[in-house]
Amino acid sequence: MILVLDVGNTNIVLGVYDNKELIANWRLSTYSKKTADEYGIEVIQLFLQNKLDPSDVEGVIISSVVPNIMYSLEHMVKKYFEVEPIIVGPGVKTGINIKYDNPKEVGADRIVNAVAVHEIYKRASIIIDFGTATTFCALTFNGDYLGGTISPGIKISSEALFERAAKLPRVELTKPQTLICKTTVSSMQSGIIYGYAGLVNYIVNKMKKEMMDLGEKEPFVVATGGLAKLIAEEAKSIDKIDSDLTLEGLRIIYEKNKEQGF
Repeated sequence: MILVLDVGNTNIVLGVYDNKELIANWRLSTYSKKTADEYGIEVIQLFLQNKLDPSDVEGVIISSVVPNIMYSLEHMVKKYFEVEPIIVGPGVKTGINIKYDNPKEVGADRIVNAVAVHEIYKRASIIIDFGTATTFCALTFNGDYLGGTISPGIKISSEALFERAAKLPRVELTKPQTLICKTTVSSMQSGIIYGYAGLVNYIVNKMKKEMMDLGEKEPFVVATGGLAKLIAEEAKSIDKIDSDLTLEGLRIIYEKNKEQGF
């Protein structure tokens, strides 16, 4: 078995693979002040609750956009799983070519998603990740990561509206039945959900044009992240929702580097 960890600003998503099969996955809150032991106890407990033996883990790979949590996580892996984790970053083989002006600026999660899409879908693609921020990434058929766009995440936008407008309440992120609403709560939900769908469609259409101007065929649009399904119901530019995309990318990178004796 291998353990994969995707560390985001809000959550840590963990997955356990038996060969190529994802047999368990969990979500923990990202909290940089937790110690290696605190994370270790949590993760081991998750294994035991799912009747998995932690000693069967032969490898671990981590991608992270939160640098100050890595000391605890790396030491947790070494202490509780007795393996040296692979950290996605410079020197790790991915199979894609990063065309950013400074490749080190690209978030590890964006690289991992691009690897998964390149290996699974094998076509020019636009990858949308609905996380704390929403990222749009352009990937060519040949595996060139061209760059992309970063916008505030849906929850960030919603919280900003609540915090900065005195009379507006915090609302649940659900889609109202109509665009024209008759209550403050449903009006806010309408603006957030339908407005964000419009943002997605506009950016995707513009990115498609730029990529096709470079000679690519019309890109395939893959979305991932917790709110992907909610937005995809209205953003018709999204072709596919792949909720396990990042975990699958981590597994693929692990295999590439295992073969090379990383």
